[in-house]
Amino acid sequence: MLELLKKYPKAAAVVKSHFLEIMLESLNTDSLPDDFKEHVRMQGINDDMVKKVLEKAPRNMFDVFDDNGMFINITFDHEDRVFRYSVDGEVDSQNYLFRRAAEEAAITEAFSLLNQKLTEDEKGSDSRTGDSQVSTEE
Repeated sequence: MLELLKKYPKAAAVVKSHFLEIMLESLNTDSLPDDFKEHVRMQGINDDMVKKVLEKAPRNMFDVFDDNGMFINITFDHEDRVFRYSVDGEVDSQNYLFRRAAEEAAITEAFSLLNQKLTEDEKGSDSRTGDSQVSTEE
């Protein structure tokens, strides 16, 4: 799963930010010194920490995608005895014997789509703020 973080850097930044916020919320207690809290904030979340979350509990990623308007559904086909997934209503045609395999495939797809969405949003933002390139040739 580490390759997802490297392949989709914009989505990886969103994921890291999400988990950093969760970690900081858990530190929001008077029993911890402020300098320790600041140290944790400065250290941030690295790829290895996110990798562990992805490997140990991939469902934790669903909240990240939900927060960004990308909804993952895992369904079980009782007749065929297989799992399938959809991201934003787009159903993958592949069958998975295990839920975890379907979850991991869905997360991979969602990473790609989120990265694409963030890239498109960034390009749209550039054109709205006048940062786009204008040709001066006739």
